[in-house]
Amino acid sequence: MALTIATVNVNGLRAAARKGMPDWLASTAADIITLQEVRAPVELVAGLLGEGWSVAASASELKGRAGVALAARTARQDIDLEAARAGLPGLEDPSHTGRWLEADLDDPFGDGRALTVVSCYLHSGNVDKPQTMTDKYAFLDAMVERLSALRADGRHVVLTGDLNIAHQNNDIKNWKGNLASAGFLPEERAYFTRLMGEQGDGLGAQGEPWIDVHRTLVGDRPGPYTWWSQRGKAFDNDSGWRLDYQIATPDLAARAVSAQVDRAPSYDTRWSDHAPLVIRYE
Repeated sequence: MALTIATVNVNGLRAAARKGMPDWLASTAADIITLQEVRAPVELVAGLLGEGWSVAASASELKGRAGVALAARTARQDIDLEAARAGLPGLEDPSHTGRWLEADLDDPFGDGRALTVVSCYLHSGNVDKPQTMTDKYAFLDAMVERLSALRADGRHVVLTGDLNIAHQNNDIKNWKGNLASAGFLPEERAYFTRLMGEQGDGLGAQGEPWIDVHRTLVGDRPGPYTWWSQRGKAFDNDSGWRLDYQIATPDLAARAVSAQVDRAPSYDTRWSDHAPLVIRYE
């Protein structure tokens, strides 16, 4: 059995629907799509995606901000979107809402293990606004704790979404010029380094590391980037950041066979400032 998961920050679902997202939806092989920065009322999300998709969504309490969703092809009967869970324990401030949504698939690979898929939109942060960084680190702490709890019973888990951190130098074109920028700060990157076991703990069951599936499949090379600034010639020059991830438990990551970034062919055909990351698991 196979499962293809796509994740994309849509930068406003209503705008994306106007700009061409339906064409991508019609062409993608994804069984499940996780969306971030939806910025639309929950009751509109399914309609904007169109027929053939069942949807769960979590809106931010702050109007016009954040918002995450999970969409599954209606033909898939193994994912219970009605039981999707929103939010992280311990984070009550409205700024943290519309940023975490998880749902379970019942034994999608026939190995007797459930799979939890998470759609996450991590705070971007701003070094000139200290409260935004405080919020980001609080969310990261809660995220790490929740991920450990999810995998405690042996299930497969995949954290997907716009995590607003470029982990390594290969994840950002101009890394030397962004050493003091939010999204590439040593303190932020350290969370990923710990998760992925590069300091020996892995923060998981029996110390097993989490796996950056995209990086594992493409190897140690620059990019492929998933976000480009709207300013200047960033997109045309491929001066981007790799901010969108699928981070999985080891046994799930071992099932990944292909990864692609659905980068638009040109600046004027983009329907978001991010591009979908699509990974197939078998």
